Amino acid sequence: MSYLNPSEFVVKMIDAGESKVFMSTRDTVIRAYMAGAILSLSAAFAVTVAVQTGSALVGALLFPVGFCMLYLLGFDLLTGVFTLVPLAWIDKRPGVTLKGVLRNWGLVFAGNLAGALTVALMMAVILTFAFSVDPDQVGQRLGEIGASRTVGYADHGAAGMLTLFLRGVLCNWMVSTGVVAAMISTSVSGKVIGMWMPILVFFYMGFEHSVVNMFLFPSGLMLGGDFSILDYLVWNELPTVVGNLVGGLTFVGLTLYATHARPGTGRARPIRADVGVPAEVGAAR
Repeated sequence: MSYLNPSEFVVKMIDAGESKVFMSTRDTVIRAYMAGAILSLSAAFAVTVAVQTGSALVGALLFPVGFCMLYLLGFDLLTGVFTLVPLAWIDKRPGVTLKGVLRNWGLVFAGNLAGALTVALMMAVILTFAFSVDPDQVGQRLGEIGASRTVGYADHGAAGMLTLFLRGVLCNWMVSTGVVAAMISTSVSGKVIGMWMPILVFFYMGFEHSVVNMFLFPSGLMLGGDFSILDYLVWNELPTVVGNLVGGLTFVGLTLYATHARPGTGRARPIRADVGVPAEVGAAR
């Protein structure tokens, strides 16, 4: 069968988290760099499609191609390791420490950021002929996204910060669901279908993904967006990272772990005195 039941794929989740803790620094950074770069290209692709077709839905429908590619190639996003790696520590796998979890998160963050910045610079050069002309429609849209999703939140103060945080939570609820959905199947087609659905939801709904934003906002700054680096960090990236951590770990990692890896004690079934079998079985007869 190409399908794994929950008790099986949750073990895969814990095993994956454990393997990432013990991965070498070199491999962790390389895989994170490539993940950030591929996801950034996918974001640029989706924005281009949305601008040229006038349909945000079409862009969202096509965006998951990058996520599927990087996952199948074994690369790592910060959103994914937020969910998987702590499970190995919670499960008390030998040698897995909180320090090891934080080390992985730090390396993946750095690698994702480097990959995203690389693509941001490349796209800024492409869209302006090496900064010799004004940005085209796609470049202008990238600048608008950066402004609306930084100072746009800041204009609402605390309410804006709460909205930003919750969009980060909801984002990684969906993205980490995509990561887990890929583990449910052992076939490439099954993995792709499983990943595509929740990634489509997050992107079309405008939820905040820390790694996608590592591309969108730096490229927006390069293309003349009306916001600053401080705006980006305070009013997007840092709250989004926290929201992504809470969303992925709470609504995906811990919930699946609690109910499938460490399920509670089942309630005793009532026994029918007349036939000596559980009541529901007797009723079925």
